[in-house]
Amino acid sequence: MAASFSEFMDFVKAKNPAQPEFHQAVDEVVESIWPVLEKRPEYRKAKILERIVEPERVIVFRVPWVDDSGDVQVNRGFRIEMNSAIGPYKGGLRFHPSVNLGILKFLAFEQVFKNSLTTLPMGGGKGGADFDPKGKSDNEVMSFCQSFMSELFRHIGPNTDIPAGDIGVGGREIGFMFGQYKKLRNEFTGILTGKGLNWGGSLIRPEATGYGAVYFAAEMLGTRNETLKGKTCLVSGGGNVAQYTIEKVLDLGGKCITCSDSSGWIHDEAGIDREKLAFLMELKNVKRGRVKEYAEKFSGAVYTPVDASLDHNPLWDVKADCAFPSATQNEINVKDAANLVKNGVYLVSEGANMPTVPEGVSIFLDKKILYGPGKAANAGGVATSGLEMSQNSLRLSWTREEVDQRLQGIMKAIHKAAFETSKEFGVEGNYVAGANIAGFIKIADSMLDQGVV
Repeated sequence: MAASFSEFMDFVKAKNPAQPEFHQAVDEVVESIWPVLEKRPEYRKAKILERIVEPERVIVFRVPWVDDSGDVQVNRGFRIEMNSAIGPYKGGLRFHPSVNLGILKFLAFEQVFKNSLTTLPMGGGKGGADFDPKGKSDNEVMSFCQSFMSELFRHIGPNTDIPAGDIGVGGREIGFMFGQYKKLRNEFTGILTGKGLNWGGSLIRPEATGYGAVYFAAEMLGTRNETLKGKTCLVSGGGNVAQYTIEKVLDLGGKCITCSDSSGWIHDEAGIDREKLAFLMELKNVKRGRVKEYAEKFSGAVYTPVDASLDHNPLWDVKADCAFPSATQNEINVKDAANLVKNGVYLVSEGANMPTVPEGVSIFLDKKILYGPGKAANAGGVATSGLEMSQNSLRLSWTREEVDQRLQGIMKAIHKAAFETSKEFGVEGNYVAGANIAGFIKIADSMLDQGVV
């Protein structure tokens, strides 16, 4: 066992070269849990840390498929089965050109702790491919998904590994993959979550990550005897997470004034009301259009295209109370974090995975703002995937109210575990340390119980 935190990080970087996102995720967790290792020598003796940063299994495979022009295309597919100490591997599949081993290992590592916090029996995994569904026909997406599942099906199962959707993988992609799995295995099992309601899906699943991030924010505000009523909120992204974050903020009396996609962002000072949100959902989910069309439709909204020469994202330089980063990793840099604090934002609840760079997180913690890290704040998605697994196992469908109630209960439990653990370790209100330590102890104790495997 490395004698110090920096020695351990040197060991991780040497063993996993050219994987900066993975290094960042490990650094953030290990720094938080180092005090626990000092107090629990049995973790050091059993090399829990060295084992927890090493995936149990990494699967890499080629995915050949034929496009509409009759040309053969080849992509690379991945599945990282990170840790199964507390349950079968669980985590999304991401289809995006940026997908590589380092990004998926970071996501799988984060997933292990997030799933541990949900109170449900789920291990951590992640997967995907460097395939871009954007601009592809339904037929091309089906061709790719069927080829992808023709390899992945050997490695997953309802008691082994249950993937879900992530960036680039929505209901359409899940449907095509599920159909291929069913054909190859000749069985109907809850092998994927995020399924259609007619064939084993759960109500509230599409909404769950966004709803959960808002429920977590409400719990954090509750520690200061405040609510979301009347709060002005910034939201990034334009997908599922952003859409349902906006919806739940509206439900709780707040107002969201921004959204974005990879082409640019919208600032709507009047707020995104129900009518505007319905337009945004139709635009992104059905027409698969760009947010620029929102500004063309609603006269009060201002559209700003992405300017790659800027050293910050102007979306985070708008006066507000709360921020919900819901796009992608490292979307808030140091300058963005400083701008948020400067403009009066005192709550950040992360809908995306690791959207804030480490130096930005330090700013939030130094300023003592209410900061909900992704592994706690956005755990509602995987929690509801866990609820979908339960319904599949029981051959039941719960009502919308039942699922939403369970989701709220889980987000409250995650908040309580993170908050009380932060208090126990002398850093009250530091949800980063609280979430990491609470998640880690549960996994580490399970690993000790199961021996050296």
